[in-house]
Amino acid sequence: MEQTIDQWHKKQAVDNFNATRDLIDKPDRSPEENLQMIHTAHASRYHWGQIGGPLEFARGEWQISRVYSLVGLAEGALYHGEHSLRYCLDNGIGDFDLAFAYEAVARAYMLKGDIAQLAEYLDKAQMAAKDIAKEGDRDYLLSELATLSI
Repeated sequence: MEQTIDQWHKKQAVDNFNATRDLIDKPDRSPEENLQMIHTAHASRYHWGQIGGPLEFARGEWQISRVYSLVGLAEGALYHGEHSLRYCLDNGIGDFDLAFAYEAVARAYMLKGDIAQLAEYLDKAQMAAKDIAKEGDRDYLLSELATLSI
């Protein structure tokens, strides 16, 4: 059976998202792997942009923000973190996704050395954590927030 273009875009989006996640989780990435991680994050978001909706867009922007944070590119991290947050706020997306959008913005401000903004968005992420339905998801978010320092 032949794959439709939408099915192909979805496969590309998922495969690139997962490849990016694997690189995010890798403890000792090489400079080449960092570059690959940037490319796969953008590729995933591009393909979701062809077939997805606000939820996939928010998650894709979050992932790009995290990648930029990991490689020390604060401006890119903030840009994409703010887009993730905007998709959540404009579309009533809450729970895990909203909390992580706040986390992404807070992390970017940490990289920029903007302590006041870091504290503001860290507080918003902690408040949003209270509305995360699954305890495991909430615990994971809180463990990520613990890596942010004021």
